[in-house]
Amino acid sequence: MLDQSPLVLCIAGSPRRRGNSEKLLDECMKGVRAAGGEPVKLVASETGVRMCQGCNACSISGECVIRDSMAEVYAAIDTADAIVVASPIFFATVPAALKIVMDRLQPYWARRYVLKEPERSSKRPGAIIVAAAGGANPYGAACAIKPIRSVLGVLDVDVLDVLEVFGVDSPSDIGRHPEELEKARAIGEAVARAAVEGPA
Repeated sequence: MLDQSPLVLCIAGSPRRRGNSEKLLDECMKGVRAAGGEPVKLVASETGVRMCQGCNACSISGECVIRDSMAEVYAAIDTADAIVVASPIFFATVPAALKIVMDRLQPYWARRYVLKEPERSSKRPGAIIVAAAGGANPYGAACAIKPIRSVLGVLDVDVLDVLEVFGVDSPSDIGRHPEELEKARAIGEAVARAAVEGPA
């Protein structure tokens, strides 16, 4: 059990501020607070990080050679007791801003699978929230959820829940889905409680 309020890193993946996925994330953050956690929002589109250049230098040193604001993202991830990612669906997957941040997490993969560094002593709880207009897209949300799961797995995050919300496009649409907003809040509470309780 943690001696202080757990830090829950809440990553907003949309390039559109205050859109449907971010509003769901905000409700999740309310749940985090209600359960005694401290939510910290990270907006992917505002990090200003450069894309991974595929140089594989991190497989030698365990560190990224690009010197930019990604250092702040790494620090936020390293200090987080739990991680939640919220994203809209762009052509069946995540938007570019979020994907750039995800790709820059390659050093964590390199440390584990190439350099064989010790893993964390325990898993961190986490969750995934996705929002999509739906309509003509026959591919659903799987192509977005799977890469997020992949990244969270490398970060030693145990995904406790996945919330998929369809039929939302304009920023006001989520307001007509109070039950989904309540689910997002409940997810935040569950993640924070799991972080407070720690590993069984």
